[in-house]
Amino acid sequence: MRILGNIIWIICGGFFSALGWLLAGILWCVTIVGVPIGVQCFKLSSISFNPFGKEVEYDGGGVSFIVNVIWFLVSGLELAIGNFLLGCILCITIVGIPFGKQFFKIAKLSLAPFGAKVVRKHYL
Repeated sequence: MRILGNIIWIICGGFFSALGWLLAGILWCVTIVGVPIGVQCFKLSSISFNPFGKEVEYDGGGVSFIVNVIWFLVSGLELAIGNFLLGCILCITIVGIPFGKQFFKIAKLSLAPFGAKVVRKHYL
């Protein structure tokens, strides 16, 4: 079911969300100082390509907080608003609610991605 959900996800707008993360990563990698932030953007674009079956765990410290503040001011707000709006549009229909919830999960991650870890859920 995860595979089917991820395939439909890409069609319903997940591709554009992942493209936003990749574009942010490329722009951050232009400068030497921004390379670690760009690499994190590339890692987190994986959840935008296939969010079903993955959860986000938040575990940050002081350095993560400082980088998250800089991220929020430069790139985070735009990504969060885009994902939030796509989530609202998909939640209009009953069929789109699971996909909208995934966009809301990514919007929350867009606000503070540093100190967050994406883990795969395992069902027994």
